[in-house]
Formats: sequence, structure tokens, C-alpha cells
Amino acid sequence: MLELDNLKVELENYRTPLKNLYRSLELENKENRIIELNRKMEEPDFWNDPESSTKQSKELGSLKEDVATYKKLDSQFTDMFDLIDMANEDNDETLAAEIIEEFASFKEDYERIRLKTLLSGEYDGKNAILRLNAGAGGTESCDWCSMLFRMYSKWADSHGFKTEVLDSLDGDEAGLKSCTFQINGENAYGYLKSEKGVHRLVRISPFNAQGKRQTSFVSLDVMPEIDDDVDIEIKSDDIRIDTYRSSGAGGQHINKTSSAIRITHFPTGIVVTCQNERSQFQNKDKAMQMLKAKLLMLKEEENADKLSEIRGEVKDNAWGSQIRSYFLQPYQLVKDLRTGVEIAQADSVLNGNIDPFINGYLVWCANGCKKVNVKDDE
Repeated sequence: MLELDNLKVELENYRTPLKNLYRSLELENKENRIIELNRKMEEPDFWNDPESSTKQSKELGSLKEDVATYKKLDSQFTDMFDLIDMANEDNDETLAAEIIEEFASFKEDYERIRLKTLLSGEYDGKNAILRLNAGAGGTESCDWCSMLFRMYSKWADSHGFKTEVLDSLDGDEAGLKSCTFQINGENAYGYLKSEKGVHRLVRISPFNAQGKRQTSFVSLDVMPEIDDDVDIEIKSDDIRIDTYRSSGAGGQHINKTSSAIRITHFPTGIVVTCQNERSQFQNKDKAMQMLKAKLLMLKEEENADKLSEIRGEVKDNAWGSQIRSYFLQPYQLVKDLRTGVEIAQADSVLNGNIDPFINGYLVWCANGCKKVNVKDDE
């Protein structure tokens, strides 16, 4: 069958990349590490240190997943050649359909684990802390801010990650003026760091009685959740800590106590807030952790021109500074202005399907972040 012959040629193109993937994943080292961790877990005092044992258990699970995924790919690759020959010999269209479906699954798994090899940053494996800020556009931008929060929450759910709101401020009429939230999951920061920047929405505004097309902007800052023992010096004279009453739902405790925390870092102008915990001390610890993460990212930047990015203000939160545009009218299109990735199903993107943009960014960075000339439609 011609279709299977073509598929066989396409499958053959994966032979060398599959071997390269084995080397990139350093599977031999991972298998040795699995043996080492399994031996440690058999020791009677392994669970005496819960923090260390939990960390090693997570590492073991991740290593096993990588090894198992590659072995599955390698087995699929070999089996599909045999199945193609069998289907051609018997002229079995039913088997041919199964092979085509199996090949689609193979390509999806291959791409997923290949992209994981691109997450080589020191903090890529960490949880991610995101902060959305409504920009130019008034109520429309506040609504856009809440739409983006929903989009990232949906993405997190689809990957089995957990979303935790740390701080939020409602808009005057609708939506959110700002929202800080944490997405917990393996490599969450490595994937979501690609989303940092200004996001532009073009649509017919539901808040405009005349039905005019509106453009609004929201900036997104992304940073990793870092360990408490990270050595970042913060002088007491350089910060101001304010307490205030938490906003939104939360019961009598939230309404009666000033448990929310705002920390201002004078040398950089960085401001972090946290109100999700019931205890003021817990909120303070979380806010300090967020401040350390921002300062750490700032410290690692190669030049001072990128300060605004670390503060979550990538250029101006308005025209001409967006990394991605979302068009809902007069047509549907989501376009990334860095990588050139486009998706015509805007509704799908807003429902959490942002993996093509994340993948495109990782590949773009792996290729040296070469500039792509993409025209942003008006």
C-alpha cells in the first residue's frame, strides 16, 4: 500500500534522531542512577529525613519515566517496520489504520521527550511563579488578564500540574487587575519561562456598546520557585514590609486580620505580594522566597538592560512590545512574534493549548534565538 510505503520512508527518518536522543538523554547514566537510588530506598533509615527522601523519590520517578518513554519509543520504532511489512503482505487495511495511529502516537511521544532534553537551565525543573498585570485597555485589559489566568490554569490541568493563587486584585468592573499564582509540576518553569512578556488581545469588546474592536494588553512575569537555602543577601534596610487585609473570598479570618504581605525592594523597585496563606508569617516567608527568586534572576542577567524583564515589565505594557498577539475578530489567529508559530484556533489556545508556542520557543532558543521576521497584523 502506497500510504504505508510513504510512512515507512518517514519512519526511517527517525532512526538517527532516535540514536541521538538516547545520547542526549544520557540514559546509561540515568539507569545507573536508578540502581543507586533504589539501593538507597532499601536502607532502613532512608525515610528518617522526609525532605531528602521525598526529593530523591521524585528524582527516581522522573528518571524511570525518561527511561521507560525511550524504551517504548525504541520498541515502537522496531515493531512498526514489522507491522508495515505484514500489512503490505496481507493487504490488511485494518492493520494499516492501526499503524498510522501508532505512528502518530510515536511522533507525539518522541517530540515530548526530545523537548525535555532542551530544558537544560539550572532552574528549569522547578515550579513556576507567574504574575499577570493588566496594562493599557482599562476594563478590557482586566478581563483579558482573567482570561489569561484561565488559560494557564487549563494548561496546568492538562499536564497534571497544580495551580495555587498567591495574590490577586479584582478589576473595578470586571476581571483582574493583577494575579500572582504558582504552577507546581516537574519542569513547570522550564516550559512556562517562554510565556514571559506582553500578551496582546484584539476583539470586539463586550464592554463597548458600540461594538468597536478593542486592543488590550497584559504583561506576564515568570520566575522559578527557588529553595529557601539559596544564598541571596537581602539587607533589612533595603526592604519595606507592609501588611494589609486580604481581598476576595476567604471567610472571617481574611476579613478581620491583616495577614497579606507586600515587600518592596528599594534598590530594584521590585514589589512582591502574597495573601494566600492564613498566617501572616507564612505569607511573609512566601513573599521573601518570591523576592529572592526575582533577585536571583536579576543577578544572572548579563546586562542591566534586562532589568525590566525581571520585574515583570517587558518593555511597555502596551503597543509595540508584545511577544504574542491573540486575534478573535475579524478572524481567529494567535501569533508568536518571536518564533513565528501561528495557530488559527484561538479558542483552543485560550482553553490551554499553548504547547505549540512553548515547544516553538524551546526549539527557537536551541537554535540560538535567531530573529524571525514576523509581521504583526493590525
